[in-house]
Amino acid sequence: MRVIGAERYHDRHPFHHRLHGGACSMTQVRAWVINRYYYQSRIPMKDAAFLSRCADPDLRRAWRSRIEDHDGGVDAGGGIRRWLVLAEAVGLDPDYVASTRGVLPATRFAVDAYVAFVREKPMLEAVAASLTELFAPKIHTERIAGLLQHYTFANEATLAYFRQRLNEAPKDVRFGLNYVLDHADTLEKQDAAAAALIFKTDVLWSQLDALHAAYVTPAAIPPGGWDGSEAVTMDDEPMRRPAE
Repeated sequence: MRVIGAERYHDRHPFHHRLHGGACSMTQVRAWVINRYYYQSRIPMKDAAFLSRCADPDLRRAWRSRIEDHDGGVDAGGGIRRWLVLAEAVGLDPDYVASTRGVLPATRFAVDAYVAFVREKPMLEAVAASLTELFAPKIHTERIAGLLQHYTFANEATLAYFRQRLNEAPKDVRFGLNYVLDHADTLEKQDAAAAALIFKTDVLWSQLDALHAAYVTPAAIPPGGWDGSEAVTMDDEPMRRPAE
């Protein structure tokens, strides 16, 4: 499983190297925020689909905190709200981002495929697909450092989503990894768990492929994709730190 992450996790994608290295324009940063919101907003829906067919109450008790982590309480908290704080900070109308208008077709396709995978596949494979969280702390740490270095919108408040995931993800990883190791007790099940993790890395990688094609090279925005100007609330220039 760890070898799969080392070879296939999306921290290796050129778009992330641009983002963390300060090479992204604000249009590209905003496009990433808009499209990544779609993924974030569907994670609790994916977990709710998982719970809806989970007959084991102990498994439900362990899993349901994932929904709370992302949705938060009625009035405050949660990863989705923290993501919208970031959206506002990069100069986007958060209501526009939350509407999911402007999300790239390939992003919708990939994310919806992940939700369907978790809803339909055996429980072992559904849990195994979540184990990209094994590799998330590294990318979150790099992202925090890179955004703080290169962009003026970045501060402790606007990057709170990533800080919080550094605290939340290890708990989820421990449970998910132990579940897979306990239940993948035949070669066939082990192969299925590995294939599920590969599928999830493909879901994450394809989202960045779509962003790169639409907003970097060849910069061909498909029908329905954000046009680079709608719902922008502030100028770009003050949002990038000068090169040292």
